[in-house]
Amino acid sequence: MKVIVLVKATPESEAGAMPTEDLLAEMGQFNEELVSAGVMLAGEGLHPSSKGVRVQFSGSNRTVVDGPFTETKELVAGFWIWQVKSIEEAVAWVKRSPFQEGELEIRPIFEAEDFGEALTPELRQQEDRLRAEMEKQR
Repeated sequence: MKVIVLVKATPESEAGAMPTEDLLAEMGQFNEELVSAGVMLAGEGLHPSSKGVRVQFSGSNRTVVDGPFTETKELVAGFWIWQVKSIEEAVAWVKRSPFQEGELEIRPIFEAEDFGEALTPELRQQEDRLRAEMEKQR
């Protein structure tokens, strides 16, 4: 199963505080372990919400709201995408992470099978084609 591990924002990350050299080294070592184990598929840190926008939808109306956004506890500062056997395996990896403060959230990523009959053969072909095209573009 694929999961996304969301690194929740903190007041420090929202203020633009960069990690220390030591934390970057520890995180690099942790990422090395994830890659060596075949778990890590992707991972990135995110700039603070002050550099982002939100787009709100109401029917055909689109409203762009500039950051920063006030509810730090609802913001994301980074993410990983992992391939694991179970949520329990993801939790075990998270517990090994070098984080000392904050919160990580683990959520399963939908797989094609999760959509049942709504994902028709034509829609599945489209999805497969788009994935192949994205892979080629890398």
